Amino acid sequence: MNSFNSSFNHWRYRNSFISLFIVLLFGFLLLGCTQLLNLGLFPGSGDAQVSLESWSQWQELIVDGKNSPAPSPTRLDCHYFNCFNVYRCGRGLHQQMSVYVYPMTRYVDEDHIAIKPISREFFEIIEAILNSEYYTPNPEEACIFISPIDTLNENNLRKDKIAQALAMLPYWSEGENHLLFNMLPGTPPLFDTALNLDRGKAIIAGGGFSSLTYRRGFDVSLPVYNPSHQDVPEGTKASGLRQWLLVSSQVNIHRDYREDLEAQLLDEDIHQNDMLILDKCYPYTNLTIRCHGSEVYQYPQILDEAKFCLVIRGGRLGQTALYDAMRAGCVPVIVADGYVLPFSEVIDWHEAAIQIYEEDVPTVLQMIKKEVSEQRLSEMQKQVRWLYEKYFGTMKDITLTTLKILNDRIFPAHGKTMSQWNKRPEPTAVNNPLFLPITAPANEGFTAVILTYDRLESLFQVIQTMVQVPSLSKVLVVWNNQKKAPPQASMWPKINVPLKVVQTRENKLSNRFYPYEEIETECILAIDDDINMMTADELEFGYQVWREFPDRIVGFPPRNVLWNNDTQSWKYDSEWTNEVSMVLTGVAFYHKYWSYVYTTQLPGNIKEWVDTNMNCEDIAMNFLVANLTGKAPIKVTPRKKFKCGECTSGDLSANEAHMVERSQCVTHFTNVFGTMPLKTVEFRADPVLYMDNFPEKLKLYDNMGSL
Repeated sequence: MNSFNSSFNHWRYRNSFISLFIVLLFGFLLLGCTQLLNLGLFPGSGDAQVSLESWSQWQELIVDGKNSPAPSPTRLDCHYFNCFNVYRCGRGLHQQMSVYVYPMTRYVDEDHIAIKPISREFFEIIEAILNSEYYTPNPEEACIFISPIDTLNENNLRKDKIAQALAMLPYWSEGENHLLFNMLPGTPPLFDTALNLDRGKAIIAGGGFSSLTYRRGFDVSLPVYNPSHQDVPEGTKASGLRQWLLVSSQVNIHRDYREDLEAQLLDEDIHQNDMLILDKCYPYTNLTIRCHGSEVYQYPQILDEAKFCLVIRGGRLGQTALYDAMRAGCVPVIVADGYVLPFSEVIDWHEAAIQIYEEDVPTVLQMIKKEVSEQRLSEMQKQVRWLYEKYFGTMKDITLTTLKILNDRIFPAHGKTMSQWNKRPEPTAVNNPLFLPITAPANEGFTAVILTYDRLESLFQVIQTMVQVPSLSKVLVVWNNQKKAPPQASMWPKINVPLKVVQTRENKLSNRFYPYEEIETECILAIDDDINMMTADELEFGYQVWREFPDRIVGFPPRNVLWNNDTQSWKYDSEWTNEVSMVLTGVAFYHKYWSYVYTTQLPGNIKEWVDTNMNCEDIAMNFLVANLTGKAPIKVTPRKKFKCGECTSGDLSANEAHMVERSQCVTHFTNVFGTMPLKTVEFRADPVLYMDNFPEKLKLYDNMGSL
């Protein structure tokens, strides 16, 4: 990317000091319009206008090597708790940080030569902050301070003078709570990955961090903005209409990488439109064109024809190629070991990009063809477009995203979750109705809804286990056998909570999810009549986890879905793996609202499909909740075996034909929903002291069952 310096027309600043505005207004009345305009050249004076043409008339400060304050050495060990003064933030009742921008100042050396001109992009940063909800004109109430010195491009910095100028700032205090923006760190030939000047304790919002220079939880990783192609329309073409599978458009990649890419074109399995490798058009220096042999392509327009765009490290880790790819709606394939991706603190890049190690470049094309389905490609492309428009599109977007990240760090209770940062709005999706950020009340307990047919012995065992759970409020037995009446009241176990029996009119699996009026609690435990191996501690712990996540399905039997590239279909998987995308409702907690939605609003013919095939009602419920919340279920405790040893009927889940039917259900439900809503996670909730070398009697949950 070229220097950020460029001409810039008038920009209007917000009112910075109310008292100063009153003085200026009074001066206008007394001295006339001309004097007001002359005063208006100083930023921060009411509605002052500032432009590049007028910057020489700003307040001028001389940075004298002898008389100026000594620079503040950089603290590489900084983190949130030792270099940031959180007590400056949230003063009064404000649950939001305040940001103060120093008045724009012209810093010059002893010869009155400016030590750093101001770039257009830096003006856009300042303007975005001044017009944001975080801005304050009062430095005494500020949490974050913004320097008036442009440090975006290290190539043009007079580092000794810049460091001294920073130390001259009135509230510098060794850089504490100061934020510096830097997109192009380092200078040839080493290209450091972080701003290399004496900056004390300052926070760096920078492009091109490596994992070695990024101070996690303190710095903010930025995208490398490219202002060169803002007049080119953004790419909106769907992935199915794009000509090339993979395009490499960078002209600065190492020749070894280029040779590795070209070698893949010789593979007999590679088709003509699988990969396009571009280079400079010699002897021309025009970077708006790229060449492949004698063929000339317009850049960045060629990216609109690519499904995947290769982003390989150059001299710097951070490359404008990533920004250009996202702007074109092209899924980035990032090859840069140790690169801290932009806004990685809040953005889940697994949903929008592919990262591979540099040593895997020789097989990148085969990897993409083998592991990325058309459906996943389509979802990733949508995510790329949304991330770009939301967080990356302009300098204003980048600046406000940076401020929001800092604000969420300082006030985490009011911050967005990772899923909220990454969930794009779906026009057909319903907002999560369980929106209140509170824990479900503990005293209400849960209702156990047991679906049964005629297995009385195991049913009674389940009921006897249930009554040992402290939070049990009621037991509701759904008798699904129309040919046989439920036992007489005298035959049922004598328990200390209400027990109700509801006899259904038809034998349908969906009966377990009907919103019965007997269910008075918010929480439902759906449990099968043969799940007699659970302990009271397991069930109580599961309920307590649900209270923390009342919009999720929280339960015990984990399952996963996998995409089969050979059959181009989804496969239901019950193997023990590290990933979970479903929790079966054979024993699971969920909010009773989902029973209402399942019964009345399940899309398409899914409910009829379930009742006809007598299968997959649990899969349908997982699809429903994931689609409406965008969240994965929560698997609790390590137990994986749920086989009833005393039950005489065959284990349906072990039947191979049954597994095939389950896979067919997943494929059918995906078609009805129009997407795969299930979210795959590698997460499980266990008690804090589980497996710790600690006396069992002192553990809150000491009987967590067997595997």
